[in-house]
Amino acid sequence: MNIFEALRLSHDTQRALATQLLQTQGDSPDRNRLFRELKHELAAHAAAEERCFYTPLIGFDSTMAQARHGMAEHHEMDELVDELNKMEMSSPGWLPHFHKLRDKVFHHLEDEEHAIFQLAGKVLGEREKTQLAKDYEAEFATFRLGEMPINSAES
Repeated sequence: MNIFEALRLSHDTQRALATQLLQTQGDSPDRNRLFRELKHELAAHAAAEERCFYTPLIGFDSTMAQARHGMAEHHEMDELVDELNKMEMSSPGWLPHFHKLRDKVFHHLEDEEHAIFQLAGKVLGEREKTQLAKDYEAEFATFRLGEMPINSAES
């Protein structure tokens, strides 16, 4: 597996959780569970992706701006999640606000898959793509198990 395939697996999970969440109502157990899963998926993905995909890309002139933009979008998503956390799930404003998060997530994933992946494919060697996938999966698994990777508190 290469880094692009590893990232797409998480992207697919994010899309599925967001889509399922839109079909929930009020402060229901399903909405709570799905939102908790999506928040954790987004946080684990962002932390691992920043370390194992964006950080290497910052080293190349042709991918530096896109990598920084991707990390900035992670922080925008974090802010939207924080705002949703402060709202009652049953309030009339929660779902419209969630739509903003969903749109930001889908936009971010499209940018990555249709622009950044192509640029990264030109600067990363095959061996590096495979190693980055292993590194990403290890970081992601560590975060998913509840252990915050060192230096990822801001992710």
